[in-house]
Amino acid sequence: MILLAPLGWLGRLTLELLSTFGAVSLFAARAISHIFRPPFYPRELMISLLNIGWLSLPVVGLTAIFTGGALALQIYAGGARFNAEAVVPQIVAIGMVRELGPVLVGLMIAARVTSSIAAEIATMKVTEQIDALVTLSTNPMKYLVAPRVLAALITVPVLVGIGDIIGIAGGYTVAVQNLGFNPAAYLRNTVDFLEMRDVVSSLAKGAAFGGIAAVMGCYYGMDSGRGAQGVGRATKSSVEAAAILILAANFVLTGVFFSL
Repeated sequence: MILLAPLGWLGRLTLELLSTFGAVSLFAARAISHIFRPPFYPRELMISLLNIGWLSLPVVGLTAIFTGGALALQIYAGGARFNAEAVVPQIVAIGMVRELGPVLVGLMIAARVTSSIAAEIATMKVTEQIDALVTLSTNPMKYLVAPRVLAALITVPVLVGIGDIIGIAGGYTVAVQNLGFNPAAYLRNTVDFLEMRDVVSSLAKGAAFGGIAAVMGCYYGMDSGRGAQGVGRATKSSVEAAAILILAANFVLTGVFFSL
């Protein structure tokens, strides 16, 4: 019986994970379906676009510029061991556009936006504001969830594109000012090395990561327990789930775009 206890625990954990995955998948499907069906709430959409997109620009920009600069220093130091310092522009560009840009922006959105959405909706549930919406014949999925998911799908790819550009600019600044690279040659190598597939994959990852971040925040907010502990637990769980799913989705999408 002692030996069977770990197996029982593993089985319960597996069933719980499968149940949660199924519930989240159904929730995401419902949220996306409500995006295309009236009634629409443009005011809520505009507020979500502002909160998710515009107000996230400072943290995205600072994260990208320091990452690009650090990446240039690391590649130069590593390349110096093999007399390959000249590859800094190419590796910074491909590293930022293919991987670091989308992933870091996705994780920043998970930290900032997912937690905010989960806390807001969970608080509304605790204070019975969601019940009030139902009483007023307003569908919470349409009023609370659909605008946030749509806003994330629109704005996060834009944030990823901006983050890619700022990250490359950070690497350019460090390479030119500190490492002695020629500015024109650096820019030419960057532009010549990047392919359209790199840019498309970066923006597609941004859309996927934005959808994951918004859905996780809405799901855990709507599913939160009562009281302050329920709000805290929903916020923590939403960020954890969003971060893990973003990294898993990055692995899958990288395989889809670059397995050939």
